[in-house]
Amino acid sequence: MRKEAPLRPLILAWAALLALLGLTLGLSYLPMGPFNWAVALAIGGIKALIVLAVFMELREGASLRWVFAAAGFFWLGILLLLSMTDYATRAGWH
Repeated sequence: MRKEAPLRPLILAWAALLALLGLTLGLSYLPMGPFNWAVALAIGGIKALIVLAVFMELREGASLRWVFAAAGFFWLGILLLLSMTDYATRAGWH
């Protein structure tokens, strides 16, 4: 039997995700040159960690959950790498 999750961490995660969304939106209008994508990726990574920890319950989950989460990210890395090799071999790419 699964126990009910306390409401406080869910509300805090929701508020943090909304604040990071607002930060992403606000920073998208600032001219930071080549650092726009780096800041956006960093904020996106923080959002992903919040989702993983709170909503996927990895912060207090069994180690088997960690194995499957890591396998998913490994597979995502393979797909991104293969997509980039396809993009890099096309004509006109610098």
